[in-house]
Amino acid sequence: MSSHREAPAISKDPVADNTDLYAFVDPADTSKVTLLANFIPLEEPAGGPNFFQFGDEVLYEILIDNDGDGEEDVVYQFRFKTIVQNPGTFLYNTGPISSLTDPNWNVRQSYTVTRIRGERDEGRRKVLGSDLPTPPVRIGPRSTPDYVSLANAAVQDLGDGVKTFAGQRGEGFYVDLGSIFDLGALRPFQNLHLIPTPAAPGVNGTKGFNVHTIAIQVPNTDLTRGGFNPTDPADPRSVIGVWSAARRRKGLVREKHGRTVETGPWVQVSRLGEPLINEVVIERGEKDRWNSTAPERDERFHDDYAHPQLQALLPILYPGVFPNLAALTASGASRDDLVAILLTGIPPGIIPGFQNSNGPTLADELRLNMAFAPSYDASDSGINPPGDSAKRFGLLGGDLDGFPNGRRVFDNVTAIELRAIAGVTYPLIDKNFTPDGAAGLLMDGTKEDLPFLPAFPYLAVPYEGYEHKHDP
Repeated sequence: MSSHREAPAISKDPVADNTDLYAFVDPADTSKVTLLANFIPLEEPAGGPNFFQFGDEVLYEILIDNDGDGEEDVVYQFRFKTIVQNPGTFLYNTGPISSLTDPNWNVRQSYTVTRIRGERDEGRRKVLGSDLPTPPVRIGPRSTPDYVSLANAAVQDLGDGVKTFAGQRGEGFYVDLGSIFDLGALRPFQNLHLIPTPAAPGVNGTKGFNVHTIAIQVPNTDLTRGGFNPTDPADPRSVIGVWSAARRRKGLVREKHGRTVETGPWVQVSRLGEPLINEVVIERGEKDRWNSTAPERDERFHDDYAHPQLQALLPILYPGVFPNLAALTASGASRDDLVAILLTGIPPGIIPGFQNSNGPTLADELRLNMAFAPSYDASDSGINPPGDSAKRFGLLGGDLDGFPNGRRVFDNVTAIELRAIAGVTYPLIDKNFTPDGAAGLLMDGTKEDLPFLPAFPYLAVPYEGYEHKHDP
């Protein structure tokens, strides 16, 4: 749900659909930042014989704004190429796949990574790596018997401190899709709903599904202005804004015999910065436009952030539970707390010792202050905290390196944003406001069931097609 099937047009084009974006100081090497961009929502692992893969016709991008103007200053572009070894068979593989060069692997993908300094179409370009292999999808014990080794072999060291990976991963975003879109029900609290049913544990709607991940780890000085080393959290140069995007050619020509030709300039069809925005905050009639818009133009969507519809719905769906939120909504006051968190970053002086603002421009970017060191050790259980751990609540749980300061793989962004919209963060701008007691308890009751990895690319090994389960 972070950005899964979030807009009418992109829901029909899953191969170009951003699902989640993560940006965090790498816990294994704090001089580097790891960026993860996921695409293709809700991949059923048993999707053969035409298993899921990146789109050869899609230009995938991770973009960085390091001067706060809402425009890209550093861009990493990924282009994929599919090679069919034997078109005379219907099979994805003709035997067990034991390596990335195994002749039994029939349908392969490779990719090229290009770094651009400046504007995405006109900046200085440098190819960082080409013909880089992706791993196969995880099929089952006969076809991909040692999948961990296959995936590890696809982690590429490109030199100069840059590392990449592109391939299938287990879905790392956890959310009760079935409940939330059933008129805003949250199973742990649904006994208080306007249409009540007994309270129940959450059901992870993404369990058992996979995504395709583009991952890159780079020195943090590659992302800042002029190679600045971000060691001082108070220095605005320590903050970057990140978003991911997918673009397609403007023209598509369908020819005979199933052949298609794409031509013309690249046009953006999907983007993602902060999680859950186009899914829940942007109004339906604006969703396709939002996906095609650059962050520098997000002022036109200001009202969606300042007066989110969910804020007004919570007191209606849960009668008597949110009286203070209802009064706030009735007052017509702008949610400037949400505007700061989601569109500018939190300025200094609001939270003691913290800031992640990169300027006044209203732009939906995942802002990361790289001077805050990781508060966990990926080599131990720190990357897989218990479901009720404060760490999963990021900044609300006391972690200055947690969402909305970037986003770590285990941050519970659903609960964090639910609580923020319910009023938990409004006292940041109005100390006279008292959040409703329920606001600080909201969650959908889900947690990730796959263990995250202790090393790059951190997201879990994918579910296999032969044997997997969805949450009952």
